[in-house]
Amino acid sequence: MARRRLLLMLKPFDVYQFGQSNGGSSITNSQAFRYLDNRRKVHKDAVNFCQDILRKKSNIDWEPILRTNLSQPIRNFDLVVTVGGDGTLLQASHFLDDSTPVLGVNSDPTQVKEVEKFSNEFDATRSTGYLCAATVQSFEQVLDDILAGQKVPSNLSRISLSVNSQPLSTYALNDVLIADPCPATVSRFSFMIQRGGESCGPLVNCRSSGLRVSTAAGSTAAMLSAGGFVMPVLSEDLQYMVREPISPGAAIRLMHGIIKSDQSMKASWFSKKGVIYIDGSHVFHSIQHGDTIEMSSKAPGLKVFLPQD
Repeated sequence: MARRRLLLMLKPFDVYQFGQSNGGSSITNSQAFRYLDNRRKVHKDAVNFCQDILRKKSNIDWEPILRTNLSQPIRNFDLVVTVGGDGTLLQASHFLDDSTPVLGVNSDPTQVKEVEKFSNEFDATRSTGYLCAATVQSFEQVLDDILAGQKVPSNLSRISLSVNSQPLSTYALNDVLIADPCPATVSRFSFMIQRGGESCGPLVNCRSSGLRVSTAAGSTAAMLSAGGFVMPVLSEDLQYMVREPISPGAAIRLMHGIIKSDQSMKASWFSKKGVIYIDGSHVFHSIQHGDTIEMSSKAPGLKVFLPQD
């Protein structure tokens, strides 16, 4: 069997640092501190476990990298394994084209009993791992199945973006949020749905806190929390929602809808400044008054090994 090259991308340990505040209950602070410190230990143990598994594999050449140290496109690897949660896989996706598959390992899944135990003190949910096909317990078996060709990745749609007809180099696997840098600021913008460069829907003028567009994979995240709906994960359609529209009147029905796979959305920005946030707050692009933003699902997809039903 040919040797495989694998990149192990790791969520760093210091993201769990927590300092006690002067306010609130000292008991609650102590419990929260112990909880977060335990999360750090669980994640560290998961990383060590996965590395021990890889050291045993004679048919794999592998190298680890912290996600914070990744700055160049990922090339010349047969597989990328992310150890963390969906956020780590999302970060890896910004450096991947449609040729290298990725396997997510959820290093710190939510524990139902723990959530119930601390429900009156703080939110003890951990990682959802919606895009992660493995946990520490299943990692070796899932990896062996992949190497043996018994598991195939799914092709997830991503959002392509252009500003003033200039393509951005980063694709969104989860969602795009266009808003003012200050989320409390009301923004002015318009949008329309197009097909083949021609309008196939009305021009919608908005005053709101922003515009969100999600992929099918991202429809279970912020879009769902805002009142959207879950889409079939392999759908090539996009879902959009105007955030907190002000006095939409009869246009309320146009504030939430679908961008079909053969369509695009063209938005015009009429506020002094704005930001395009891509898959969260870490990747962003600044815009200004008069800029136009076009979004569609025509981006190269991402090959992801998804959890089994």
